[in-house]
Amino acid sequence: MSAPYNDISLEELKAGLATGAVLLVDVREADEYAAGHIAGAIFNPLSQFDPGKLPVADEGQKLVIYCRSGKRSVTAMEQARLMGRRDANTHFGGGILAWLNAGEPVVGGM
Repeated sequence: MSAPYNDISLEELKAGLATGAVLLVDVREADEYAAGHIAGAIFNPLSQFDPGKLPVADEGQKLVIYCRSGKRSVTAMEQARLMGRRDANTHFGGGILAWLNAGEPVVGGM
């Protein structure tokens, strides 16, 4: 990887979502998002990824990107960095698979 990226743990992600300290972005495709996503996640699919559409985190908030298993989220972070978004440097590397494997709930079809 050309830049250091941060990986947030499941516990940190859950705590951040509960307190509003995490702004979560899902970069999977529409069918995947509809089938089940983490509650509160903002949809910005990688196939049409626009770093300009990423939300801007407020003071004390962290922007976190996730996908299925951690590959697309890295691509999204790289694209965001190239567009000058230095705040888009954290992902939930385990993705939705790790979330589901931990028995966490999703919103949508699953």
